[in-house]
Amino acid sequence: MSTVSGPVPVTGAAGRATGAVRAWLRLFGSELGMIFRRPRNLAVLAVLAAVPVLFGLALRLFTGVDGGGSGGGELAILGRVTGNGLFLAFAALSVLVQFMLPVAVSVVAGDSVAGEAGAGTLRYLLVAPAGRARLLTVKYAGAVVFCLAAVSTVVLSALLTGLVLFPVGPVTLLSGATVSFTDGLLRMGLVVLYVAAGMAALAAISLAISTLTEVAIGAIAATVVLVVAAQVLRAIPQLADLQPYLLTHWWTGFDGVLRDPVAFGDMGRGLLVFAAYIAVAGSVAWARFTGRDVTC
Repeated sequence: MSTVSGPVPVTGAAGRATGAVRAWLRLFGSELGMIFRRPRNLAVLAVLAAVPVLFGLALRLFTGVDGGGSGGGELAILGRVTGNGLFLAFAALSVLVQFMLPVAVSVVAGDSVAGEAGAGTLRYLLVAPAGRARLLTVKYAGAVVFCLAAVSTVVLSALLTGLVLFPVGPVTLLSGATVSFTDGLLRMGLVVLYVAAGMAALAAISLAISTLTEVAIGAIAATVVLVVAAQVLRAIPQLADLQPYLLTHWWTGFDGVLRDPVAFGDMGRGLLVFAAYIAVAGSVAWARFTGRDVTC
């Protein structure tokens, strides 16, 4: 009696789950390809990479190399750039997270659904057996990957510029302690993840707005307006009690990694705020996208 050997087909619930995962990954890969092949998005990343270079050149040409800087927060980080090139990455993020990074994220997340609807391609995606919930998660996951790519682009550009233009070595933290350059790089990695989480919260808001319109520029503009309005509210001293509830208030809360030991308190609260915004905006996006016809 002969036997036929070969792979045993996976059937039942396990087979359906495996097939669903593979289908999601194929759709996710297609979404990433669309995001990172689009010339507009590549131009945005190029601009983000260029700003730290210009920033570093300005500091190198118009300030002395003395490693100064006192106090805390963003001014202290800026003051230490000329003494250690690693601080250029922290300083670049402190500046760009205020507006340029949010704009970059809005361009991608705001276009994710509205752009497809306006171009007429969304209806073809919806008739495919992917399902609306799965398609929405793919759109958001692609936006999150772009958030991480945008933040990483700023940091890598700033690190390379800092290594070329300024001294490098052990890092003197804002708390006065000195750690190795390797330790400083690890702390920089924590900052990248934290800022990317903050941008992911904004991407959730922009995605929710994107499900409300077929005009991508409208979703992008609305997101930017919300960011600007939040920044204005944050700058008014009389509204100090409102600030902890503003998403923008926590974007620069990563200076806790520049202390020894690392001050995780504010960063932890910031992550909770990010998670709350993602949950609320994600619920709005899911309710709109799965419950109504967004192509009409």
